[in-house]
Amino acid sequence: MGDGLPVPAAVRVDGWGWRYAGRSGWAARGVDLRIEPGERVLLLGASGAGKSTLLAGLAGVLGGEDDGESEGALTVAGRPPAETRGTAGLLLQDPDSQVILARVGDDVAFAGENLGVPRDELWARVRESLVRVGLDLPLDTPTAHLSGGQKQRLALAGLLAMRPGLLLLDEPTANLDPEGVLEVRDAVRAALDASGATLVVVEHRVAVWRDLVTRVVVLGADGGVLADGSPDAVLRDTAGELRRAGVWLPDTPIPEAPDVPEGDALLTARSLAVGRGPAVTRGRRRGRRSGRSDAATRAAQVGPAIDLALREGSAVALVGRNGAGKSTLALTLGGLLPPVAGELTAEPALAFGASPHPADWRSRDLLTRIGSVFQNPEHQLIASTVRDELAAGPRALGLAPGEVDARVEELLVRLALDDLADANPFTLSGGQKRRLSVGTALATRPRLLVLDEPTFGQDARTWSELVALIADLRAEGHAVVAATHDAEFVEAMGAARVRMDAAEVRA
Repeated sequence: MGDGLPVPAAVRVDGWGWRYAGRSGWAARGVDLRIEPGERVLLLGASGAGKSTLLAGLAGVLGGEDDGESEGALTVAGRPPAETRGTAGLLLQDPDSQVILARVGDDVAFAGENLGVPRDELWARVRESLVRVGLDLPLDTPTAHLSGGQKQRLALAGLLAMRPGLLLLDEPTANLDPEGVLEVRDAVRAALDASGATLVVVEHRVAVWRDLVTRVVVLGADGGVLADGSPDAVLRDTAGELRRAGVWLPDTPIPEAPDVPEGDALLTARSLAVGRGPAVTRGRRRGRRSGRSDAATRAAQVGPAIDLALREGSAVALVGRNGAGKSTLALTLGGLLPPVAGELTAEPALAFGASPHPADWRSRDLLTRIGSVFQNPEHQLIASTVRDELAAGPRALGLAPGEVDARVEELLVRLALDDLADANPFTLSGGQKRRLSVGTALATRPRLLVLDEPTFGQDARTWSELVALIADLRAEGHAVVAATHDAEFVEAMGAARVRMDAAEVRA
């Protein structure tokens, strides 16, 4: 491996396209692109334009004929991507899909071990990469106890430890807190400055990467390349076209927050304590922070005492740094995890006859009361088509077929999934999966909607439609709780901010 520095890789894309098995439409088509060694490219485009598919093709992970069909050609460093082992490193939209081993250090070291990096050099790389991405944890920290955002940094650290000649990043900051966004961007900058590697990064929002990249490429929603050039030239000369394509520009307007009167109380939390690890059980007391990496100690740690009163029409945003407990609180409020301590009470307007303790409810009891959207969309996909996915909840309620069809058709159109109604949900882009997962919760029209990062992977148009859908629900008296790092979403919803990393949580 020598000094471990990579050889920057060139990329060639000639009339390339990919269609997933069982799909009539192409995920990407007619793409022609030349990227020279060491270039830093920001890849933009509407949700579903094929950005993630192109990155997967360049990484050589699309599979064979059973997974789909391709046309045209791709080369990385002059060879087909499947033959360039270790040359390209891909960070996927879903960090869970890239966590392989049980401990942080082992996971970061995994790819380097497979590439034959000498042991002493490898572990030096592991430690350096973890510090660079702001994940300075003991190497024996269990990966199962990391938040979604922390897993994203873990995956990036694993790529940096490989030192690839082509770094492919698919929305690497989508689930990170604002400080984490800057840490990851600066880590990427430092890695590129040190290595000279080629970069292709996919994002919907331009501002974070504009000063780091040297080139912007925009994929068209119907195939091909819509724009290509320096960041200033593309953003100046094609701004109107980019807005129509749904690209987030720095001056994209934010909808005015709705003025929604609040009604009856739905859910009340008093001195509620939730765990920060998945292995939490009832009755655990707050654990003191220590330098130990014992898994049981960390699993028992809880956040601050939480006092919340959720009323009809209300909107609350759970904000704070990654690992503060936002997702765990969301699961607890959704009745999917029992509280560690304190009380969580469903008021009569929400319980209407059921137990006042949401954790005791069956899944059928939750359907019209509390709808939850997980941070990872794939964790709640159960059907073989998009249409059936949206219909699953209404059918479980025993609604008439005509009512089921009406709800599904409305959501398909409003979520821009109507052209994908018969597609397998697992073949959708990350942004499309996120809209579908939100749609499955909306389909049963629950009184309380609990969302975990509901807007990641969205272009400006699909983001606005999600905001409008949720605002409509609030106007009808539904309450919304969202764990999110999306400040624009919080502003557009007019949500009360609840900081999970504060000493006390009250709203």
